[in-house]
Amino acid sequence: MPTATRDPQPTRMRWWIVLLLFAITAVNYADRATISIVGTDLARDLELDPVALGFLLSAFSLSYVTLQIPGGWLLDRFGSRLVYLWSIITWSIITVAQGFVGLLGSARLAARTLYGLRLMLGAAEAPSFPANSRIVAAWFPAPERGTAAAIFNSAQYFSIVLFYPLMGLITHALGWQYVFWTMGALGLAFAILWPRVVHAPREHPGANAAEIALIEDGGGLVDLDRRTETVGSGFRWTDLGQMLGHRMLLGIFLGQYCINVLTWFFLTWFPIYLVQDRGMTILKVGFVATLPALCGFLGGVLGGLISDALLRRGWSLSAARKTPIVAGMFVASSIVACNYVTAEWAVIFFMSLAFFGKGVGALGWALMSDVAPRTATGLAGGLFNTFGNLAGVVTPIVIGYILSSTGSFHGALVYVGAHALLATLAFVFIAGTIRRVELRPAGESTV
Repeated sequence: MPTATRDPQPTRMRWWIVLLLFAITAVNYADRATISIVGTDLARDLELDPVALGFLLSAFSLSYVTLQIPGGWLLDRFGSRLVYLWSIITWSIITVAQGFVGLLGSARLAARTLYGLRLMLGAAEAPSFPANSRIVAAWFPAPERGTAAAIFNSAQYFSIVLFYPLMGLITHALGWQYVFWTMGALGLAFAILWPRVVHAPREHPGANAAEIALIEDGGGLVDLDRRTETVGSGFRWTDLGQMLGHRMLLGIFLGQYCINVLTWFFLTWFPIYLVQDRGMTILKVGFVATLPALCGFLGGVLGGLISDALLRRGWSLSAARKTPIVAGMFVASSIVACNYVTAEWAVIFFMSLAFFGKGVGALGWALMSDVAPRTATGLAGGLFNTFGNLAGVVTPIVIGYILSSTGSFHGALVYVGAHALLATLAFVFIAGTIRRVELRPAGESTV
């Protein structure tokens, strides 16, 4: 009697892909945050006051935001694999270059050069998160997408856990210049690894037909980059206009802006807050800052797992995605409690609690994988990241002015906590029902 043939089990290459996205995103965030960990020493050497430091901290986001839409179009036109590779190479070289500004002699010239390099860094990193979202949309079925997006998004917290102590040690032992050189070299190592690991799903030697079928049957856009390579995708102003006029997308965009106010406080002013307001040394901050970041990392992974579990239990997409976001942002607003405690342990407790809540609620990229138009996933991700990272332009400058006028971080923490509550309003009352957007063809009437 012939033995029955068993269907091969799906491979799990998609999880190796998201693990690589996690690692590269951790380096990406560390390169953004280099200035914050060396900020006190850097401000002293380059003679920067709080307002000038605030503008320097915001330089990255200014160009990052400006080039989100062009970066999204490049992804739709040339594919995630190629655009991401050049992004990694370019941002790593620019990171290395920042370490040489101290050799310029003049503090003013060094500060201006560093500002220009930070603008260039933001431009180089612009395609990274839209590419992450695009790759997840291609490699993951809907019931796994929240977890996958949470994994790469949680790298921002893991980056602090892993790299803040390292950067603190390097700054203490060797000087702030070596932080830039170390992180840039690490990025170039990942640029060598990238083309060897990342391919479109159907072309990946490590993914079998069963895995491709699982992804495709679950709504994964497995041919996303193949369609890009064969046909290409032209930018259409009508696509941009439709997305900007879509209430659900505007609610998601506004909510992401509010969430990123917390992100950019932690990436820019948080270590400086611990040094200047709480009297810690740079070396101590490098280690102390890891606890809130670890809580953010755990919250980020937990938020994705909860959202996908709710989806598998039959909850609607809207309820499964919004519930962790709303709950997490309420918890994140507890950052304001730091204004009313004096003990170091209490400050770190409330910062950790706020970062945990922010991690749980940071499901914006999972939402974008769920709702982005199939024909413009990169453009939609770029638009989403444009709104979200306007917070990176505004937040460091606003906090710089608050410090300059009050001499205290109290108003800054209220500003950050209030945005956590505003995020819940945006997702609940503006975004409405979560569903994939279908763009009308050019010239088709809205009636």
